[in-house]
Amino acid sequence: MPWPEDIQTAIRQLAALRRELAEVFTEREEAVEVLALSAVCQEHTLLLGPPGTGKTELVTRFTQALDAPLFTYLLTRFTEPSEIFGPLDLEAFQSGRYHIRTDGMLPEAAVAFLDEVFEGSSAILNTLLTLVHERVFHNGAERQPVPLITLVGASNELPTDSTLRAFSDRFVLRAELAPVPDARLDELLDKGWVIELERMERERRAARGARALPTLAEAAIRRLHERLAEVAVDAVRPLYGQILRELRAEGVALSDRRMVKGLKLIAGAALMDNRTAAQVSDLWPLRHVWATPEDAAVLRRVVDQHLADAGAPLASRRRPVADLRADLALLESRAPGLRSPGALGAHLMALGRLRREALIDHPDETPLQREIESAIGRAMAALENPHAHV
Repeated sequence: MPWPEDIQTAIRQLAALRRELAEVFTEREEAVEVLALSAVCQEHTLLLGPPGTGKTELVTRFTQALDAPLFTYLLTRFTEPSEIFGPLDLEAFQSGRYHIRTDGMLPEAAVAFLDEVFEGSSAILNTLLTLVHERVFHNGAERQPVPLITLVGASNELPTDSTLRAFSDRFVLRAELAPVPDARLDELLDKGWVIELERMERERRAARGARALPTLAEAAIRRLHERLAEVAVDAVRPLYGQILRELRAEGVALSDRRMVKGLKLIAGAALMDNRTAAQVSDLWPLRHVWATPEDAAVLRRVVDQHLADAGAPLASRRRPVADLRADLALLESRAPGLRSPGALGAHLMALGRLRREALIDHPDETPLQREIESAIGRAMAALENPHAHV
């Protein structure tokens, strides 16, 4: 039985966001998939990579596309707990009660991004350990529920300090961001310039009090998560157990927590692909549950071999016409607010990708192709006359 219409709509919206980010950022397709999966499964993701590989920009784009309370911060060894969790309520303190004012801070966020996440003090990291695992903030004598969907951490490298191991293990999903290879440098430059133009436009809009339109509501993400328990994983459960044994034989040690959560990630992959039952192709998240970079290559080799044996990489990814129409409708809904050359350029790029997909995968869908061409024509006219409506 297919998912209800509201769930299918949320899946299409999330898929549109994934495609948009994958197109905007060069060589970051896997990181985008991991970020989306972490939101659906309500798990936490760690992005690892040297400075300048776009970790912060990618996460910023992803989190700003979600219509959910957001908290972002760059941690240093000098960061005070009050900068993350909130200041002391002096009025309550004077009356003999210890209470932190958490308005607008991490304990009240649905989505959070902590850059240089391992640089925080022990006081911060110890509090985070409970917060991300139990979704609880100990506010004096009160156990304050935390509405956190996902925490994304970014770091140049994994910590070597053994005392940070427990906190690091709370990031079930991992993605490494390496410098873009030479073969895709021109693509990086082209897309990077568009990103810079869009950033300047966002800054101008922010100065006017405007906010970029989100593409996925918090309620939609939570509805997707609620459906995870309905995804059947029985068909892949034996193979998953076999893969875990193979990894152990290769010397890869995964914590019990990671092994159990692996099934949830598999269910999340199936749900994001609009299916109610998991199949072998949904094992791909296992590439990203490694504890150390040394284990990452082993996990990828073992998982990819099983995917190849099942023919998963050769599976058709052609989307139905209804999904293309939904993407077009989403782009058209954003169009009236676009004025700057950067924003219009990015809009044209998205329409161009949609046109290419329609021509290749659905060459007989003439009405859809005409609608896309009309949208492209309006965008081109707006570029020539910025005061015209798209």
